[in-house]
Amino acid sequence: GFQFLMPLAGWLCVHTIATMFSAFEKAIPWIALILLLYIGIGMIRESLHEGEEETSKAADFSALLVQGVATSIDALSVGFTIASYDALSAFAASAIIGIETFFICLAGLMLGRVFGMKLAGKASVFGGIILIAIGLEIFISGVFF
Repeated sequence: GFQFLMPLAGWLCVHTIATMFSAFEKAIPWIALILLLYIGIGMIRESLHEGEEETSKAADFSALLVQGVATSIDALSVGFTIASYDALSAFAASAIIGIETFFICLAGLMLGRVFGMKLAGKASVFGGIILIAIGLEIFISGVFF
């Protein structure tokens, strides 16, 4: 959902509040880096403190919401880059991004079923590392490229 909505939100921001656009665009890589580092380090720390426990905790709605926004904030910057598109083209681009993300998530769920029990004790560490890597990728591509 966020991967579909964020490019549209970025496109809408450019077309409605263009004066704030340039200042906010420069902050996106920093915001993404800080949020994803915070979440990723928290996941790793929590996993290491669990010790030998094999219990899995259900994530609450607020944690899922923060993770959803943090991992899709780079999609907001896509909305800024498609500012020259008309509304229909921006919607189509966002739909393609959303559909592609949906299928990638399905593949991740299938891989999780296959490897989930084998990696259960290390899943939070891997997840934290992946979130940190995503944050670094957003930051590096947003600041240096």
